[in-house]
Amino acid sequence: MDKILNDFLQKGKKNFVFIGEAGSGKSEIAINFAVNLARIADRPVHFFDMDQTKPLFRSRDVKEKIEAEKVIVHYEDQFFDAPTAVGGVRERLSDDGSIVIVDVGGDHTGSRLIGAFSDCLNRPNTQNFFVINAYRPWSKDLVSIDGTMARVLGMAHIDLKNVSIMSNPNVGLTTTAEEAAAGNEKVRDMIGEYFSVDYICAMEALCPEIREKTGLPLIPLKLYLTYEWNE
Repeated sequence: MDKILNDFLQKGKKNFVFIGEAGSGKSEIAINFAVNLARIADRPVHFFDMDQTKPLFRSRDVKEKIEAEKVIVHYEDQFFDAPTAVGGVRERLSDDGSIVIVDVGGDHTGSRLIGAFSDCLNRPNTQNFFVINAYRPWSKDLVSIDGTMARVLGMAHIDLKNVSIMSNPNVGLTTTAEEAAAGNEKVRDMIGEYFSVDYICAMEALCPEIREKTGLPLIPLKLYLTYEWNE
């Protein structure tokens, strides 16, 4: 993973934005990016949890774990279903002395919130990722994926040419290497005529087995968002 992150930094990328439907795994990937960037970068890393969809797994739930890795975590408490804007986003996105990770909610509310910063999100120093998990119902076919991308990216006002597709095929903690490889191929088959899959993610333990099966840059994930009943 260090090579991928160093390549981004050498290309002048300092902002990393993760978008995807609830359950795609974007929060887990965003945390891994933040933790590893904090380890190798020469600037402070700021993590903004802007997820408004209230799923089971949220980055803010493991704030202490993330901060223990020298990442600065920002979020706002949510009351009922009212969206809450996190302060300091524009300042950090525009600050060359900071690296910024943004975990965006997958529905229209979260995307509309991040859309207020679309001028920053479409700059050359920002890398946007759209995360797809082939084993989620909203990624069952091209129509579903295309509809989600159009709705979410449209609300966020992010130009599609500024988005990389990240495949994160998993069925949870029991995912096998065969399931990860097969899920990735499913995504590539579904969207290959229109989009390219740029990266694949997998749990650390599975990476040696699937490394040669995908032909894609591989991002190993350490799991942070696990709860005691899943451990």
